Amino acid sequence: MSIITLTTDFGTKDHFVGAIKGTIYSELPDARIVDISHQISPFNITQTAYILKNAYKSFPEGSIHIIGVDSELNDENKHIALKLDNHYFICPDNGVISLLASEIKPEKIVEINIHDRVSTSFPVLDVFVKVACHIARGGTLEIIGKIISEFKQLVELQPTVSSDKNTINGNIIYVDNYGNSISNISHKLFQEIGKGRRFEVIANKYIFKKIYKKYSDIIDFSLPKEQRQKDGSRMAIFNTANYLEIAMYRSNSNTVGSAFSLLGLNYRDIITIKFNDN
Repeated sequence: MSIITLTTDFGTKDHFVGAIKGTIYSELPDARIVDISHQISPFNITQTAYILKNAYKSFPEGSIHIIGVDSELNDENKHIALKLDNHYFICPDNGVISLLASEIKPEKIVEINIHDRVSTSFPVLDVFVKVACHIARGGTLEIIGKIISEFKQLVELQPTVSSDKNTINGNIIYVDNYGNSISNISHKLFQEIGKGRRFEVIANKYIFKKIYKKYSDIIDFSLPKEQRQKDGSRMAIFNTANYLEIAMYRSNSNTVGSAFSLLGLNYRDIITIKFNDN
């Protein structure tokens, strides 16, 4: 039986997540359900894509991923199911797939068309779950939808490169549990444009001339403890997802502070990398 994952902006206070799981178990008693996150900021498609893009690859091929963010059906927000990277995704066509599929082309996409057979005001529960259970039983995508070739593109928060290839402009797309501010500038893009040149990262009024590989690299362990960098030192790093992140070493918003609380780096804020040939 395939794993079914859930990624939503429902939170855990209300009944929604429990109802979804209960409905899956009613249809598939031996189902395996995994919560990726239910703490997505309401309707935040970019955050959804970032979290899911960096989580789904850890699951076995054939896993089924339900995405319940901005999922109300309307004329501009259809429902789709697709196979991508040997995984299945069931979601609204609101641009989230364009961010997931930025490097991997979907193998098959259908526009879900079973709504006329389901009375619902809660499509994640009544439609997405039925589709997920159908796939988990070995059903094909063509049974629950019509084949399409296009999906909505979301390019609003994609990094841009200047015409002279000397500047990358990106945005903060996610603030994690530690208050670290994560941009949409990938290590791959940094290398392709930078080509080993000197650079500076500009985030708000702060400038960084070094990007670390891991958090503890900021510490000089050859020094006595009392002479080392202390908690709360600001730094730029390529995180485990290989995106540029502005962080505070051992950050804690309640004690030493964080990039979010002290540097004021929030969702959509601009991050700039300037390269210099000299």
